[in-house]
Order: sequence, then C-alpha cells, then structure tokens
Amino acid sequence: MSDTRRRVKVYTLNEERQWDDRGTGHVSSTYVDRLKGMSLLVRAEADGSLLLESKINPNTAYQKQQDTLIVWSEAENYDLALSFQEKAGCDEIWEKICQVQGKDPSVEVTQDPIDESEEERFEEMPDTSNLIDLPTCELSKLEEIADLVTSVLSSPIRREKLALALENEGYIKKLLQLFQTCETMDNAEGLHHLYEIIRGILFLNKATLFEVMFSDECIMDVVGCLEYDPALAQPKRHREFLTKTAKFKEVIPITDSELRQKIHQTYRVQYIQDVILPTPSVFEDNFLSTLTSFIFFNKVEIVSMLQEDEKFLSEVFAQLTDEATDDDKRRELVNFFKEFCAFSQTLQPQNRDAFFKTLANLGILPALEIVMGMDDLQVRAAATDIFSYLVEFSPSMVREFVMQEAQQSDDDILLINVVIEQMICDTDPELGGAVQLMGLLRTLIDPENMLATANKTEKSEFLNFFYNHCMQVLTAPLLANTSEDKPDKDSSIESTKSSTICPDNYQTAQLLALILELLTFCVEHHTYHIKNYIMNKDMLRRVLILMNSKHTFLALCALRFLRRIIGLKDEFYNRYIIKGNLFEPVINALLDNGTRYNLLNSAIIELFEFIRVEDIKSLTAHIVDNFYKALESIEYVQTFKGLKTKYEQEKDRQNQKLNSVPSILRSNRFRRDARALEEDEELWFNEDEEEEGEAVVPPIEKSKTEDDFPDSYEKFMETKKAKESEDKENLPKRTSVGGFKFTFSHSASSANGANGANSKSVAAQTPPAGSNGSSSKNTSLATTVTSTKGSLIGLVDYPDDEEEEEEEDTSPRKRPRLGS
Repeated sequence: MSDTRRRVKVYTLNEERQWDDRGTGHVSSTYVDRLKGMSLLVRAEADGSLLLESKINPNTAYQKQQDTLIVWSEAENYDLALSFQEKAGCDEIWEKICQVQGKDPSVEVTQDPIDESEEERFEEMPDTSNLIDLPTCELSKLEEIADLVTSVLSSPIRREKLALALENEGYIKKLLQLFQTCETMDNAEGLHHLYEIIRGILFLNKATLFEVMFSDECIMDVVGCLEYDPALAQPKRHREFLTKTAKFKEVIPITDSELRQKIHQTYRVQYIQDVILPTPSVFEDNFLSTLTSFIFFNKVEIVSMLQEDEKFLSEVFAQLTDEATDDDKRRELVNFFKEFCAFSQTLQPQNRDAFFKTLANLGILPALEIVMGMDDLQVRAAATDIFSYLVEFSPSMVREFVMQEAQQSDDDILLINVVIEQMICDTDPELGGAVQLMGLLRTLIDPENMLATANKTEKSEFLNFFYNHCMQVLTAPLLANTSEDKPDKDSSIESTKSSTICPDNYQTAQLLALILELLTFCVEHHTYHIKNYIMNKDMLRRVLILMNSKHTFLALCALRFLRRIIGLKDEFYNRYIIKGNLFEPVINALLDNGTRYNLLNSAIIELFEFIRVEDIKSLTAHIVDNFYKALESIEYVQTFKGLKTKYEQEKDRQNQKLNSVPSILRSNRFRRDARALEEDEELWFNEDEEEEGEAVVPPIEKSKTEDDFPDSYEKFMETKKAKESEDKENLPKRTSVGGFKFTFSHSASSANGANGANSKSVAAQTPPAGSNGSSSKNTSLATTVTSTKGSLIGLVDYPDDEEEEEEEDTSPRKRPRLGS
C-alpha cells in the first residue's frame, strides 16, 4: 500500500468545541497484546514519534463521515477524528474497526446513532424494558461498573437506559452496601471507583434516582462516597461537618416530622450541590438541572407547610416581640425569618403574594421596627434583609403601615425614621448596610411605584408625611456637618480649607454622599415638596459648602445636586441661586483645581456648558456680570466665552426692543396701572420687589406691595440709590480663611461663602487702578445682583446714563451686598 493511502491528520476536540490539529502521520491497525487487543497507531510523518495510540473498544461508537473521516469519543469529553488523504485508506481502517466490533463494514456508524427520532422512540418504550445489563454488584466488578457509568454520559439514550436499569434493580442501595464494606476494609481503590460511580449516577440527572439517593437511609452514604475523590491525597470530611459542625436549630419546636425531614434533606442536598460536587464544565451545564429543580421544589414545600401552620408562625412572632426573650433566642428567631423569606423567593408570584400577606397580617412590620432598633449588629443585619424582601414585594404595603403608625406614635419611633437612623449609625467602614438601606428608602419615596389606580392620594399623602416627619432626620448629619458657626481652629491663610467647615472623616464623607444621592433623587422626582424644603432650610447653600471637602467624591456629589436643580430650568430655583450667589463656591472650586484635568474640572465645565446650550438667560447674565473676569482666562474650552456671547446677544436684543418703543411710552411706563402690566414687566417688578424687601431664607412678609412702587422712573432710581448708599456700610467682610461672608440684614441665616486657604478670590483676579490694599480685602466676587437685574435679567432693558457713570466710578473689586 502506498504511503498516501494511510496518510492522515489527527484532530482532537477542545473545550470550545473546536477541532485542534495534532499533526500529520501514517495510521496502522496493530494487535498490541491480549489486554490491549487491537489498537490504532498513528506515527508522525516528520520524526516517526507516536501521535496516537487508541484501543478499538467493542462498545465505542465509531462514525464514518464523508468517505475520508472517522470520528469517535474516548473517555469523557474527549473526541478524536482521523482525516484520511485517500478514501481507500479510510475504508481499510474502517474494516478493521468493524471486524473488532463484529459489525458490517457497510454501516457508517458502529453503534446506535444518537438522534432525535431515536430519543422520541425510546421515550415510548415501556419502563420495564431491560435496556442495559448491569454487572454483578460486587467488589471485583467496581471498575467495570465505573467504566459503564462514565461511558454512557455522552449519550442521552444510554443515560436513560442506565437510569431505568439502576432504578428497576435497586442497584444504588447495593452499591452503598459495598461502600460500607470498602470503608471497613479501607479499600482505597474500591472507594475511588465508588466515587466515580456515584458522581456519574448524579449526572444521569434523574429525579427518581435522587429520591432514593437523598432518602434518610442513603444520603449520608452518598456523601461518604463523594468524600473519596481520586484527585485528592486525603478524603474530605463532609459527613463529620454535616453531623457535628452543622447544627439544626428549632427556634420553635417543629411537631411535623415530615416538615423536619424535608428541612434536613434540603440542607444536605444543597450542601452536595454547592460544596461537594465540582463546578460543572461547559459540557455538564445541564447534567445537574434536575438536582437544582429537586432543591427548588423542596423549598416550595417547606414554605407552604410553614405558612399553613398558623400556630407555629404566631408563636414565632410572639417570642420575637416579647421583651422577655433573651438576645440569643431573638437572634435565632430573626435568622429563621430571614431564611424563611429567602425560601419564599422560590414561590410562584400568586403564592408569594399570599405568603407576604400572611406575614403582614401576623405583624411582621411592627416586629421589624423593634428588632431594627436593637444593639445586636447581627440581628439588625438580618432584620434589614427581611425589610428589603418586604419593600421589594410591596412598597405600598410598607408606606401604608408607616402612615397609619404616624397617627399613633412619635416621630422618633416611626419605622422609616428607625431605618434612617440605622443608615446614619452604620458602623461598617464601607457603609455596606447604609447603602442597602438607602436603596430601600429610595424605593419607598419613588413616585413611580405609587400606583394612582390603587390609591389616588397615596403619592401626595406619603410625600407630605415623609417631608413632615422624616426629612429632618435624614438631613440632620448634612446640616450638622455644614454648620456655619463652627469656630475656626486656625485663622492663618495656610490653614486647611476643609478643617472648619467640612468633615475630614472618610466614613462621615461617605454618609453625606449617600444622603446627597437621596436628596438628588428627590430633586429629580419630587416637585414642590423638595423645593419648599430646600428654600426653607437654605439647603443648597449648605450643600455647596461641601465643595471645599478634601474628598473629591463628596465635592462631586454636592456639584451633582446643584446640577440636577439647574437641569430643571426652574426660574424659582434660578432666582434662589442668583440671590444667594451660590455659584461662588463652584467657581472657587474650579479655580482651586487649577490646570488639573480631572473629573471635578469636567463636571464643573459641563454645568456651565449646560447653562450656555440651554440658554438659561438669568443664570447666564448673573455668571457673566459677576464672574467673567475671573473666568475669561480659561481658554481650553469655549464655554465661558460662549456665555459672554450669549449674554451680549441678549443685551443687544433687549436694547433693540427698547429702542423700538416710543419715548413717551418709556417715560410713562411706571404710571400705568399695575393690574394692566404685561406679564414680562410684572415678573421684572416682582424680582426687584423681592430683592428690595425679601430674604432668601426663610420667606418672610414682603416689606412692600406692588402698589408701593414709585410713580415714575426717576423716583424709582432715587429710592434705589438711597438704599445703595445706606448699604455701603454693610459690604461683605473677608473671612479668616480667605473667602467672603455675606450678611443679609433681614435673613434668618447668614450666607457662608468661606473658601479654602489656597483658594483664589475671584474678584482679585484683576486689580483695579487706584485701589489700595486695604480696600481689596473688603471686595466681593461680583457686582450687585440688584444692579444687574434691571439691565440684564429684566425682560426689558432701561439704560440709564447716570447709573452707568456711577458703576464706572465704583472699583470693580468692590461688590455691594447681595441682598438689602
């Protein structure tokens, strides 16, 4: 025979189910010896080394494909293929294989093919069919049994046949008896074979076999077989762990023996799946699907049996809430409920609904309120997990409970306030529990899951409750850590900017970041509730103090809060920001950051870019008027020049509009009846009125009414100038740490604009001619908001030469008060 007829390529199938080329050689069929019988040998073409030696097994399924290809499997998940150069060589080797197996060479598959039609036919066969002859169950046959069990795993049909044979002959119990014999005799080889056999039977994936293997009579012997993995030098001690280390605790004695047996069985089977059995490979993913289902349905049965026993659950709740119950007992009760709720996740939706309604009727929420306030960290953690199951199941149920509770209890012991306090007092350095509780709070206050169809007033009622009873508890740490009256530890210029106004403690900073995240969520999803709260508490000013924090993530949280507010494009918020000069800490943070290109820099730039793109006129005018001289040197982005351009374009439009109005109308503008004013003029007047007689926080009664406005433009300007001259004595004072403190003469809270030691005064960027050093210390970041209102922010611009001359005389480094 020529060499080309026997020339072949040898392929093996890898884990990615791709064929790997192992080399080219020449194949021959050789009778090796009595034990090995006939084998296929392939020697490398290049050096004659042995590429392949494969015994022709009588039970192996060989397939001939495309006239030049022979494919078969050896052992488990090891596929081989010989690709012949010529058909004649393939036919010759195929005849040798069929001769060994006693098959006709005309067939293309030496064993039963695996296809869908045969599987379907097999399903119709009677269970009593004797499909596989099992070897005698004795010690000398263990190796043969192990080979048989291992060889069928690749064939679905043969797995079914073997499973039926094992079931019909009671073979598993016989094997377990052999295990006891081997262990008594310390027969290591037999124990290793039994490991392979029992593992293979588990991979048959048959529920009927599991019922036998996991019965009380057999399960510990099954675990024992799985201790003797041949790959391990020493056997594991799984039985010792299950019988001695793992203790079954009955918080309340379980009288139902079937229920107790089911709990034991489920724990042990879960242990086998999670601990003993190796992680299935990509080829074994479905081998244990029935085992997973077995555990699943066991859990369903356990939950159903416990749920039906109302006496048992009532006793558990009674002991859980009883003050006389000792801490260890209460810890066990809470852990029982945690596991009980975890099992309930296996129930169908309608059954899970019934389960949680049963718990609610028995009083799970009042019980949680008690245990969540306890000192035991383990109890609190378990109670938090139970609470998360309840919130996930029905936020409305929890909301309804807390609103009813508010009518009978003090704010301090309300369930939501207990949850907030647990979040604030979390001792974990990483605040793992606080993060979980914050997520639950966000779910509870999310209007998206407040169904109007169930209760049309749920949203308004619950948000009213939350802002009246709970919001002050949530924001207490934020307000405490941004207090404006903290004493300065070091008044020198070089003092750390965050030492007097920002928390340096990492855990506190993390907590404040969580609170800010929740407040940002409120800004996005709540309307007037959060708006009123921010205004009344001057919350944004307090939040922006955190821009000075040494923790960048906290400064970014504060910036994100401002960004969400500006993103609403609400003029109510915009006026509040302008009056409080609340861009000052943001500008200072940008300048302090210097030329560093980082997330803080990008986030601040994005904030101003949003204002430019969305053309928010009032904020654009305020920024350009007050901060442009400090920002015009920033040229690596065109944002600030773009803001200046937008500002000038709007000013030109207002001037053109003004010039198109006859002069007689301009001179008599203020003599018209206030009720006949156009909407834009009324807004202009209202803004001036608020500046003249209203503090930002808290709102107080206006000092003027609309009817008190001057009757003429000249009278109005005289009044304005008089007030400005009175306020020259109240210019903002520079604080000891390099920032500015602005005092509102009729505000309930002073505006703290303190900056860091290394921060640059925005006003100090361009020293004016003719100003001395002493005057520069009393300068502000910007011109007065009041003076810009009429000319820039008002919808109609009224130029006044006299006012412009006065502005030219005023040093640009001086800033009149932000509110008068």
